[in-house]
Amino acid sequence: MLDELTVRNLGLIPSAHLEPGPGLVVISGETGTGKTLLLGALRLLRGEQARKDQIGPSGDETVVEARFLGEAGERVLGRRVDVRRSRATIDGSLATAGNLAEALTGVLDVVGQHDRTVLSDPRALRRMLDDVMGPEGKQELESYAEAWSGFREVVERAAALGGDRRALERELDMVRFQRDEIGAAAFSSGEDRELAERVGRLRNAEELRERLGAASAAIGDDGAVGSIERAGRDMRAAARTDPSLSSLADLTDQAAEVLNELRVGIARAVADLEHEPGELDRIEQRLALLSNLRRKYGDDLESVIEHGAAAERRATEIEGLLGQAGAIDEQLAEAQRAVDAAAEKVHRTRRDTGDRIAAAAVKHLRDLGFSEPVVEFDITRRDPGPDGGDQVVLQFASDRDLEAAPISKVASGGELSRLILALRLAAGAGDVAVVAFDEIDAGTGGETALAMARKLQALAADRQVFCVTHLPQVAAFADSHFVVRRNGNVASVERLEGEQRLEELSRMLAGLPDSKRGRAHAMELLKLAHTA
Repeated sequence: MLDELTVRNLGLIPSAHLEPGPGLVVISGETGTGKTLLLGALRLLRGEQARKDQIGPSGDETVVEARFLGEAGERVLGRRVDVRRSRATIDGSLATAGNLAEALTGVLDVVGQHDRTVLSDPRALRRMLDDVMGPEGKQELESYAEAWSGFREVVERAAALGGDRRALERELDMVRFQRDEIGAAAFSSGEDRELAERVGRLRNAEELRERLGAASAAIGDDGAVGSIERAGRDMRAAARTDPSLSSLADLTDQAAEVLNELRVGIARAVADLEHEPGELDRIEQRLALLSNLRRKYGDDLESVIEHGAAAERRATEIEGLLGQAGAIDEQLAEAQRAVDAAAEKVHRTRRDTGDRIAAAAVKHLRDLGFSEPVVEFDITRRDPGPDGGDQVVLQFASDRDLEAAPISKVASGGELSRLILALRLAAGAGDVAVVAFDEIDAGTGGETALAMARKLQALAADRQVFCVTHLPQVAAFADSHFVVRRNGNVASVERLEGEQRLEELSRMLAGLPDSKRGRAHAMELLKLAHTA
């Protein structure tokens, strides 16, 4: 329920704080005081577009904040609106107007003079019927959901076939060719670098032999190696005479070892230059093969190898799909039959439920001032979807002599509010925790007003109901009563208790808050409501 509502600079209201409490909450006041502004605050919380006239003269922005309590705990929603932008918060975190709407979906309905969305939305109507189905109907909905899920699985498998077996077979031929072409080349990771190095050596073998030969001669026995060995003998002799030279002698020995290792390495490099006849041609052909594969399958050898692996995986996948293709059509037809059968059962139950709710709603509407109203749920078959195969439209006429038509075309604001009230009562609890009505009392009075009050009281037995009203009968049945008073261009909101409530009811009855007769009638109404 709505536990707290705070508004600042909302139209004529500089500030107000309401703690409405559970049950039926009424808002009364003279015409023009700004009673509907509070319902406008609820609309802002639902993410609806703000109007410029909602921003009052007491600042540059309008602020609405509310605390909702539910089974999952509390949620605090806020909305700030100025002439340039709108900002929203949920539990202190920044949000969008769309986030507000989502947060209050299934929590708050605001039904105003021009609000037709609740009863003109086929999805909302379908949910209304589904919510009040009996156990058998609930089981039918579950069975349909299972059938639809199975159908979608088969459809997805059929879609994976691409809808064209020959196209899959062509693709299979292509990926097999790619897999085989890459596989036949049998390249290994890093082989491209090894080939590039090898072909570079072979192409320049003569020049490398010449260079390596010259280097080998320079460090051979008659070159650097011989010189360093002689230097080493001299340094060891000197070290025997002067031991402090031992470290230099050691360095000389190490230099000799390095030169010998270098000589061996050069000899090995010369040996590597030796190759079989035709090896250079074979390597160049393999590099040309790699270049061709890279041109078709990737920028480098690793990409080519991965493409081959992907082609292998896709070939296996298509082979599996083609293996299923023979049975997929029959599976699809069987799944479609299951969906159609389940949808037909749900359709019949929805139609029966719609007839039952419509009949009960007509009885409530008669109590609410309609003589011979017509309420019909027009439930027609359509292509199955996640929620079944039904299109639901509510047909209404205020009198049997009039032609029933969709709500969006025929119902006035007052009729719409009373119709929603009748349907809420006919359908039972439903799923909305807070319902706010505006102009629900339009064109009613006398016994009809009392009937409306009792029905609002009944609706508020298991939810919170807000009602902006001119009817003292409705106000008398409220669990909480607020009045909006206007003084010049400023309005205030006040909770009424005791004598103050008697005065307001007297004003609503007789136009005079101090009228003794009005006061007596007000006390009589309160007593009637208290014992109802």
